[in-house]
Amino acid sequence: MHIAALHQPSQVQLNQQGNLKHFLTIEGLSKESLTKILDTAQSFLDENNNLINRPLLEGLTVMNLFFENSTRTRTTFEAAAKRLSANVLNIDIARSSTSKGETLRDTLWNLEAMAADIFVVRHSSSGAAHFIAKDVCPNVAIINAGDGRHAHPTQAMLDMLTIRRETKKPFEQLSVAIIGDIKHSRVARSNVAALQTLGCKDIRVIAPNTLLPVGFNEYGEHVRLFNQMNGGVTDCDVIIALRIQNERIDSPALASQSEFYKMYGLNKERLALAKPDCIVMHPGPMNRGVEIDSSVADGDQSVILKQVTNGIAVRMAVLALAMQGQLQEQGLIEAISL
Repeated sequence: MHIAALHQPSQVQLNQQGNLKHFLTIEGLSKESLTKILDTAQSFLDENNNLINRPLLEGLTVMNLFFENSTRTRTTFEAAAKRLSANVLNIDIARSSTSKGETLRDTLWNLEAMAADIFVVRHSSSGAAHFIAKDVCPNVAIINAGDGRHAHPTQAMLDMLTIRRETKKPFEQLSVAIIGDIKHSRVARSNVAALQTLGCKDIRVIAPNTLLPVGFNEYGEHVRLFNQMNGGVTDCDVIIALRIQNERIDSPALASQSEFYKMYGLNKERLALAKPDCIVMHPGPMNRGVEIDSSVADGDQSVILKQVTNGIAVRMAVLALAMQGQLQEQGLIEAISL
């Protein structure tokens, strides 16, 4: 399948009123747009970090189209949709008509004809969600649940919500370190974009050169590279450890699990170099003893489980905001005070 070029993502993602129509990538969205997502997600959490159900999408249908496996992301999107009272359909792509020779376009058009309102799409090809939103199903809201190495915008926003709730500091005052496989990580790319848009001026990327993307210097002036852990984590407010994908191990990019842990594993000694109130994050699933030690993952500074809860709130927010225009047209806007 040929994936369309990623041109002017903000124009595709926003409607004429400047509200969210699709959520495909962080790039191209303003600080105000990201803050609206965070504020809306915040409204779905009480002071004890418990989720609040709101029947904003009652009668609407959300289809989860996962061309690439991810139980955690699919499950949290399903939980988010159900907490908004939407109908949820999980389409088994491996058994769908695409495996019988039907084109992706035809499959999507048939699903759109089933009166779907939102497609949550995960795909191994970069740009897939953009392609579907722009060229195939522009009348259905498309939420990108991860596409190739390109983007994972809801993961970035749940990370931003976690940072905002747990540090209680403005993004402009934070030092954030991202550790691991930057080259193959859509999470890293989306997080860097979100942090920059929200005003963070000290973003540290810690990785060996073999795990850095081509054109790393294009990330921007506030992103610094560290090849050594100690310098990178010193005085940080936030540390995000990325999952090392098993297929990278024993390759030219990564010699072995033990070697990576020796050089870049987050343990108690390295965490002690950060600020005393530094929080530890991980997008999951974790490889304990590879990118992070169990004593850190389960320690007092870890907010990894809170990320999961915040992920449902963020996905509730994105689903609700993507339907805001439709609800306005139906005269239901009073039911969705965002």
